[in-house]
Amino acid sequence: MALSRRKFIKGGLVAVGTAAATLGSLSFARGLLAENTPVEEKIQSGERLRYLDLERSGELKRREQALWELFERCRLCPRLCGANRAADRKGICSVGKDFKVASFNPHFGEELPLRGRNGSGTIFFSNCNLLCVFCLNWQINHRGDGRQSTHAELANIMLELQNRGCHNINLVTPTHIVPHIIKALRLAIAKGLHVPLLYNSSGYESLEVLQLLDGIVDVYLPDFKYQDSTLAARFSEGAPDYTRHAAAAIKEMHRQVGTLHQINGIAQHGLLIRHLVLPENLAGTDAFARWVVSELGPETHVNIMGQYSPLFKAHEYPPLDRRITQEEFAQAMRWAREAGLRNFH
Repeated sequence: MALSRRKFIKGGLVAVGTAAATLGSLSFARGLLAENTPVEEKIQSGERLRYLDLERSGELKRREQALWELFERCRLCPRLCGANRAADRKGICSVGKDFKVASFNPHFGEELPLRGRNGSGTIFFSNCNLLCVFCLNWQINHRGDGRQSTHAELANIMLELQNRGCHNINLVTPTHIVPHIIKALRLAIAKGLHVPLLYNSSGYESLEVLQLLDGIVDVYLPDFKYQDSTLAARFSEGAPDYTRHAAAAIKEMHRQVGTLHQINGIAQHGLLIRHLVLPENLAGTDAFARWVVSELGPETHVNIMGQYSPLFKAHEYPPLDRRITQEEFAQAMRWAREAGLRNFH
């Protein structure tokens, strides 16, 4: 999975660097929204999408307005940096009032219930609010590679991915630009968007923001990176509260969408947690597995990932300067079984 994901990112960045063939042209973006397609109240594989009802009732507009208020003196993530992003002051995420898209495409490197046969409609946003020293996508998340976009263009990206048969809209690193995403979502709904919305994040989330996303997001795909806050402070841009906030955020996600629910093998709603095994158990995989069973239940879906690679600045932080061994990964899987997890791979 790591290789395909890296190839996907690399391909997207090449597209950005060559006049953004992946992102399409402004004429393409304007053209889609110019169509007079009525709102389709479709049901994806028998599942009703709640965001359609929220838009119809006016609640989605209210939620968007509440998110813009958090954006002004930024409180979109636990860092609470307070940057006036509406006035184009940049927060720790290095983003002001605008946003960039690094790439989008049907993605076949995600977990099987997400990618299915037609792929997950993945949109990689530039920049990040966590900023790990071993970041796989550091060109996007740290350097900010990508192309500045508009709400109309983002809406049309969603519609394009739906039209290509993708099973969902997969929002990668969305935390720092949630108001932009919801504004674009409302434009896309008006033109017929009707596939599940997937929120793919580091897990470093604000409960206040997550509560505003209740009923909007269908599938949550968070990381749970560390069980030791001192390591989070060292490896993720001084975030000593990561473990506490990630635990609270994942419990709220589970409250909203429950255990992963699939129809014909495709996720419709629910929670899937990613956990990357790190050298010398720096991620605390044994404690993580016990926490999941204790707090969420043994049926929770978990992807225990063994593809760690020492990228970006990892070489400066031993033992992150090496890959994990086969024995380390095998031990991680044993811990998951011993803890009682039933849906892990």
